[in-house]
Amino acid sequence: MSRLFGSVRARATLAATLVVAVALVAAGTAVLMSLRSNLIGEAGTQAEQSARAVAAELAARTPYDQLSGLDGDDRPVQIVDRDGTLVAASQDLQRIEGTATAEVTPRPSAPDDDDDDDANDSGDSGDDSADSGDSGDSDDDSGASLAPGEIGGGTTFSNGSATIDGDAEDYRFAAVDVGTAGGGRLTVTAGAPLAAEHSAVDTTLTGMLIGLPLLLGVVAGVTWLVTGRALRPVEGIRREMAAITASEDLTRRVPEPATHDEIARLASTTNETLAALEASVERQRRFVADASHELRSPIASLRTQLEVAAAHPELLDLDGAVEDTVRLQRLAADLLLLARLDAGERPADARVDLAAMAREEAAGRTGVTVDAEPVEVTGSRGQLGRVLANLLDNAGRHARERVTVTVRREGARAVLAVADDGEGVAEADRERIFARFVRLDAARSRDDGGAGLGLAIARDVAVRHGGTLTAGTAPAGGALFELRLPLAG
Repeated sequence: MSRLFGSVRARATLAATLVVAVALVAAGTAVLMSLRSNLIGEAGTQAEQSARAVAAELAARTPYDQLSGLDGDDRPVQIVDRDGTLVAASQDLQRIEGTATAEVTPRPSAPDDDDDDDANDSGDSGDDSADSGDSGDSDDDSGASLAPGEIGGGTTFSNGSATIDGDAEDYRFAAVDVGTAGGGRLTVTAGAPLAAEHSAVDTTLTGMLIGLPLLLGVVAGVTWLVTGRALRPVEGIRREMAAITASEDLTRRVPEPATHDEIARLASTTNETLAALEASVERQRRFVADASHELRSPIASLRTQLEVAAAHPELLDLDGAVEDTVRLQRLAADLLLLARLDAGERPADARVDLAAMAREEAAGRTGVTVDAEPVEVTGSRGQLGRVLANLLDNAGRHARERVTVTVRREGARAVLAVADDGEGVAEADRERIFARFVRLDAARSRDDGGAGLGLAIARDVAVRHGGTLTAGTAPAGGALFELRLPLAG
């Protein structure tokens, strides 16, 4: 189970289903409440119409036994007087709840003295109409007296139930006051059945209870299929990456879908990463092979000299042995620095004066002149000194007579330039010379030309310091190397 819900597909399906379920439940609840409210409101309107029809007949002084609303209609009607006494009710009314009184048997009040021969009229009921003000409801004119024959403008609604001729139902009741001839008040309460409301709500609820699971099942199924189709390329990428990891074959690439979405960009970025990793591994392999090749020569030479010296001490070439040892030491130092640079070693944050550094490095070198203005950069004094030393060594090997070092500002950058008056570097080779173990003069001896790491180290150090190192043509026709670094501070 935990593995199932650990997949993006399962979580997306579950989340979508839950969201739709919550939305449907909320919408269904709102629909049911709105439907119930509308139907109850409609039943209340019908009950109010019935109550006002009876009130209108009472206002016209119609006797109780002649009221049309009491003659066997299936809707319950009650008429109570000021004291809450039931003075008239629907025929066959057997039980009622939710109105001002639960009585179902009328007890008519005595006729008014002001009425002559209409004691049984609504004038008599008018004496009893005073009860409507005590109906317990809060209509808007319950505290105001009504003129004879006047029907109150307010209506009080309530829910209840009643039994008529053996049929029990729920009703919406509406109570209306009417003034009587004697200055009293009667309250007419009529009910409208809520059977339609119950039936509609029950039918709607049943439909929702049946349709909701079906709809959720459809949503879950569609989401499962859609997410599965959308994530299929991701699974292909995962399988290919697993195969690459198992085979260690960095020449392989993950499939890139034809779409232009995030997954396609993920596949493209993954392939770019694999290409960069392949290039890095290949670079490391070449580096190890070239380093082994470069180390073999001084080690073999040194071993030969030591073996000869062991057999014939008088033939020991001490100067040659020392020279090979120094060359081997320098090569090891270069390899160690390159390894640190490849590992991402961050340069120090010291402030370095390029003009002072140029004068220090040029001191003691023949034919080197310095034209520098004070310029400070931030970085490693040792690494930047190594860059300048490598550039001066390279220029010294190729210059005829003169090497010039200049330091100047160019906007927000410091520029350190080393120019010689040699043959220069062909334009086609101006980038290749910064590759490791590259020597343009194949006939030049290793002793004179070095291992081909000086310019590669200089370029790497420049990049680590946020700068650039480029090759060009000097004014004297030789090679020009320009180191550009951000100014300090």
